[in-house]
Parts: sequence; structure tokens; C-alpha cells
Amino acid sequence: MCFAHPDDESFFAAGTAHGYAAAGVKVVLCCATRGERGSVGDPPLATIEALPQVRERELRDAARIIGVAELAMLDYQDQQLANAPPAEMAAHIAGLIRHHRPEVVMTFDPNGGNRHSDHVAISRFTSDAIPYAADARWRADLGKPYRVRRLVWVGSVGVWDKPGRSHLAAQPGADFIIDVAPWRETKARALMAHATQRAGVDRIFLNRADRDAVLSIEVFRLGAGERPRNLPADDLFADL
Repeated sequence: MCFAHPDDESFFAAGTAHGYAAAGVKVVLCCATRGERGSVGDPPLATIEALPQVRERELRDAARIIGVAELAMLDYQDQQLANAPPAEMAAHIAGLIRHHRPEVVMTFDPNGGNRHSDHVAISRFTSDAIPYAADARWRADLGKPYRVRRLVWVGSVGVWDKPGRSHLAAQPGADFIIDVAPWRETKARALMAHATQRAGVDRIFLNRADRDAVLSIEVFRLGAGERPRNLPADDLFADL
């Protein structure tokens, strides 16, 4: 998983990631910023100055709940990620790919889900890094070339307005619909670990009549790589 901010992983993929981790899949998370332009909470749980450290701590707590095996914390500025040097970002992300050799990589769709500039940027950087990682001509110092078999995107299809599977299955871009009902309370705990961001967490997930339904399903779009035989698939590794 490669995302821009602490909490992106929990909003979009905590249930899916936890399910795979519980099944023995090694889940690695790369987070590009510490989210220092986010909320400090209401009432405040941190000063503006301390927010980056607090949000990193929240992310580490959420990652433990999810079952993330390794967290790669980068050091770019919230709301300024688009200005990060492309070659530097490629080295970070492609280096992780060559080291961990994942079959599936996850990031935002090209529109960043909600057009947030950092989301758009991490999508672009991740998409660029995948062919770099596979190219034997590029940066031999970062390890042996490795080809990712599938890139999946979050953010193309939201589950919040109408979370039912039959409705989502009819939506273009709903290429993988993952039933995470067995892990919905784990997803809720991961979301609540981001205590400074609870206003958004409560509004989108927890303080609504259909809480269980919205916590029980996660949707992904095929970004690149091998296409499952049948869509929507119920497994990110389908037919690999």
C-alpha cells in the first residue's frame, strides 16, 4: 500500500489489508507525509507543532491493528507532495518494490479519490515507480528488477453513499469488491486510532445508521497489470 497521509490506509483498505495479513500475506505500507496540515482534533489533542509526531504515532497504532508487517515512513510535507522530486520518489517506492517483491500494489486512482493534490501525486509517483522497479537498466543499487503483477486503485468508487454490493457491482471501476464484514470492527478500531481525525471518521463511518454496511465492504479498481477473468472479483489476487 502506498498512500499520502496517515488515515488513508484505514479509510480505504483497513479491512482488506487486515484480512490478507491474517491469512499470512505480508502487508507493507508506505506513507509519504505525516499529515501535519490535518485536524488537531475537537477538542484539540495536539498542538500544530506536535501534530506530525502525533499523527505518525496514530498511524503506527493503526498499522499494528491492521497487521502491517512494515511501515515505510517518508518525510515529505503535507499538501506539498506534488513538489517532491520525481527521481527521489521513484527511488523510495521502486526500492521498496524491489525489496519486498509484492504481487499487488495499491494506491489512489489518478484523480486521488477526491482530487486532493497529495493523493494525485502519490498515485502518479507509485504508477511511475512500478515500471522503474521492473527495468534492469535503472538503479541496480536498489536491488534486482521486479515486475509487479497488478496495480489496484482506491478512490474510484466510494462506498459511503450506497454501500450495497449489488449497487456497487454495477458501477464502472468496481473491479474488486471485497467483503470485509468479518473484520469490520478491526477496521473501526484502525479508524479510531486516528484520534485527531475523529470528526471525519465519525461522519463518514461510525455515526450513521448503516455503520455496519459501510464498514463491511471495500472497493478497488484495476489500475494496471493482469485482469481477472471475471469482474467484479472478490480477491485482489484473483487469477494471478
